[in-house]
Amino acid sequence: MIKEPEDEAFEELEMAQQRNALLVDKGCAERGCIGYDPRDGDAVLMTTRNGTLEEVAVELETKFTGAFGCDTVASFAVFVRNMKK
Repeated sequence: MIKEPEDEAFEELEMAQQRNALLVDKGCAERGCIGYDPRDGDAVLMTTRNGTLEEVAVELETKFTGAFGCDTVASFAVFVRNMKK
């Protein structure tokens, strides 16, 4: 069976995603992440995601108040914080 270039690209992408998932699992297990379950590699990703969302909310509150006003910026920050899982 002859593989199309598109099929090969998808296979390479899938292998890269699997390698990355293994690296995340291994790295978290080595660091002893709180609440880490080897069957749930998303624990690290959720922690990173929530930290990033909090950082965005803080930046909104500190740097955009002059441009948009306190109430609008506070609403944006609440919206971003509600995106946490």
